[in-house]
Amino acid sequence: MPAGGEQVVRLRLRELEGAAPWTPDEADALVATRRREADLYHASARTAPLSADERHIVRAADAGLVWSRQFYHLIVPHWLDGDPGQPPVAPGHGERRDAEWRHLYARDVITMPDKWEYPWFAAWDLAFHCVAMARTDPELAKAQLLLLMREWYAHPNGALPAYEFAFGDANPPVHAWAAWRVYRLAAESGHGKDRVFLARAFHKALVNFGWWVNRKHQGGRNLFEGGFLGLDNIGVFDRSRPLPGGVALEQADATAWMAFYCTTMLAIALELASDDRAYSDIATKFLEHFLAIAAAMNRLGAGLWDDEDGFYYDVAQVDGRPVPLRLRSLVGLVPLLAAESLDEAELEAHPRFMRRLAWSVSNEPDLMKDISCLSTGGRVRRRLLAIPSRERLVRVLRRMLDERELLSPFGIRSLSKAYADTPYVAELGGTRHEVRYTPGESDSGLFGGNSNWRGPVWLPLNYLLIESLKRHHHFYGDTLEVECPTGSGVFLTLRAVAEELERRLARLFLPDASGRRPYQGEVHPALDAYRDHVLFYEYFHGDTGRGVGASHQTGWTALIGNVLESIALAREGFPVPRAETHRRG
Repeated sequence: MPAGGEQVVRLRLRELEGAAPWTPDEADALVATRRREADLYHASARTAPLSADERHIVRAADAGLVWSRQFYHLIVPHWLDGDPGQPPVAPGHGERRDAEWRHLYARDVITMPDKWEYPWFAAWDLAFHCVAMARTDPELAKAQLLLLMREWYAHPNGALPAYEFAFGDANPPVHAWAAWRVYRLAAESGHGKDRVFLARAFHKALVNFGWWVNRKHQGGRNLFEGGFLGLDNIGVFDRSRPLPGGVALEQADATAWMAFYCTTMLAIALELASDDRAYSDIATKFLEHFLAIAAAMNRLGAGLWDDEDGFYYDVAQVDGRPVPLRLRSLVGLVPLLAAESLDEAELEAHPRFMRRLAWSVSNEPDLMKDISCLSTGGRVRRRLLAIPSRERLVRVLRRMLDERELLSPFGIRSLSKAYADTPYVAELGGTRHEVRYTPGESDSGLFGGNSNWRGPVWLPLNYLLIESLKRHHHFYGDTLEVECPTGSGVFLTLRAVAEELERRLARLFLPDASGRRPYQGEVHPALDAYRDHVLFYEYFHGDTGRGVGASHQTGWTALIGNVLESIALAREGFPVPRAETHRRG
């Protein structure tokens, strides 16, 4: 029993027996005991050598994830059919929102994006919540990930419910990645490798992957559509609606999310194959999917790579003619996420997979020259599966790390600053579309205008990009350095670039020389006493770091806790956590 626990039990028993209420001293003793228990638990869950300021922020983020949990009860047939004794449902009501989700029956405690502004679950938000809470409550993280993939939530066709107001929308497919990360983070924290959880998540993700594959472009070219994909107004137009004049859109981010899905499922399959060799065959299947998608993306003239700009873009098919939408944004950075560095020594346990990989390398030279499916020499031999080749990776990073474009003092912007004075303009279907860099609140009505992906910094995509750079570094090591920032004359390894991005994200929350936290903006003197009451905003101004949107979006912004842990470990010279490199063993 914890220190002071006996006293707490005695007080509780006395209360149940109808004795006199607690005295102030007894109540203070109870609060002090609970505080000590919370201190001990947090210190045991977050063991990185955090500074006092860092630990304060991490603990507030972890507490916010607890606060955002909420009982959520929705029976879709009842919503569609109306309540007994009430006026009849208007004609056509059952044909409208969520009518195809009559099977959905929600009666669970779920982590919400923001209990005040967004008091309903969102599929891709929840995946990030689980990665953020993997250290402090891994069992809940696992349960939450499996919940939305269960048969009373997931659609029979394999789709996961996006959110209450449109279950059928497509969110980025990050559930498999989140399950893989939670599995690794929990193991690192001493909770063991829960292969039963990993296998359950993998099997359910297989069904969801099948649904995504069936959304493939009708031409069968492995280029995907996905709608707005959670990025609200980032596109030139509303990507979730049909385009004028029968124009078809092939999305760089939708296609790259599928490649990322493939590399993640491949990594999970190889992990599970250590106990069951049947999973090696499934890993080979995901290798084939990845190679086909990567080839489609990188094909000059018909893919999504623009050799003139050195960037990946959405492509509109207009009368059979590809028209790249040369708008530099996070859409063109998602292809960097699909990167898997494999140690050949580990792959020796999977000879079928190795034979198929070797065959592809030997027999598909045109494919291999455009993507990274390479092998390093020397004592350690590794393979890298990645969408861009080394040369293309460097060219994309040149844009990403340019402070005049995507690199903010506080992370990676969602849209290039190059469009601040000169907006991007596209003419499609006789309609003129214009996009301007907007670093703070949205000036667009797309998706309600209450969130903005046209300039601000968003934690979830920054987190994924940082992980991706570390995986690329695991393969390239010190042989690849890029200029960071672009034009500075300073060259860094990809791991050092990832660490620089982590430091920029941390600046949002850590007090500066004046004691101000940049996310707070200009604090009114009357609120000065609340400087250390940390809030976790939905997103952050691309130039100043000021918090924007929902102020209690602890959900995915709580990822800053993992970022600060990584900074602390790097500062003390600790090795890179294996989960960040997707290595098995």
